[in-house]
Amino acid sequence: MPNVVLLPTGKVLAVRVSADAFLDSIANPNTARNYGIGVGKTVERLGEGRPLVSVADDEVGEALELLWGTAAVNTWNARRASVLSWLGWCRERGHEVPAVPAWAKRLTVPDSETPARSRMAVDRLIARREVHLREKTLYRMLYETAGRSEEILSLNIEDLDLAGRRCLVKAKGARAKARRRGQAREDFVLETVYWDAGTARLLPRLLKGRTRGPVFVAHRRPGPGKVVGPRDVWPDTGLARLSYGQARAVLDAHTAVRGPGTGWDLHEYRHSSLTHLGEAGASLLMLMAKSRHRKPENVRRYFKPSPKAIAELTGLLAPGDSRR
Repeated sequence: MPNVVLLPTGKVLAVRVSADAFLDSIANPNTARNYGIGVGKTVERLGEGRPLVSVADDEVGEALELLWGTAAVNTWNARRASVLSWLGWCRERGHEVPAVPAWAKRLTVPDSETPARSRMAVDRLIARREVHLREKTLYRMLYETAGRSEEILSLNIEDLDLAGRRCLVKAKGARAKARRRGQAREDFVLETVYWDAGTARLLPRLLKGRTRGPVFVAHRRPGPGKVVGPRDVWPDTGLARLSYGQARAVLDAHTAVRGPGTGWDLHEYRHSSLTHLGEAGASLLMLMAKSRHRKPENVRRYFKPSPKAIAELTGLLAPGDSRR
């Protein structure tokens, strides 16, 4: 439940006082930390001790522009949203406050720059002899499920339905289920991802009869100073779960051609999977179901058809006799 924080009444509300009260009202520590960046820096720019009522709308916009006008689109939108929430929170409590001006608008997120690899490139990488079975399974599973890297790397053997070729994952942004009276529960809303024959052939070889612990484990035990939860350790050997950083480094070593750091990214399997499904004729609704996106514009960022696919599509518009 959110903290109950009261703003002072009967006197002029200062900029810093209102901001501190707003941040104290946020129960989620991650949200409070992220909002604290946007609100905190904006407060410093506006003047901490001045009355909030004396701040003009354009001053808020100018502060945002000076602080994050040249930042990435997502950063601008996040900082703007935090200031918008702060001022809206104060307004709901009866205080006269400025507004974020219309010209300091939310920006449209550009298409992702993550490339989509060809189906042949994906297959050839997985078929290479020097690629370990663990990586072969991970790459194939990422591609066939179109799942997020963090979701697949966090899987435990107990989560898998090998016969049904599917499993439940805690999706990005998943919130805890709530009881009837609002008390938070420890379990989260889960979503199902599906794989096909390629993953189905590799998983039993990787698991080798294991029945518990992480699906993808590192080749070494965690260092003495690293704290690892019981779910993230293979109990029979003490080996820890393979981390995103480790998996990313191995993939880079397999694919970099212009030096370290120039290889593929794990996220490219998700882009490639959705692109290939789209090229094969999957509808937008089916792509949304597969990727578990809730907004069509988010799927659009992942779908990157090849020039060949666009050329073949354009050929459908040619006169009938030109295709004889």
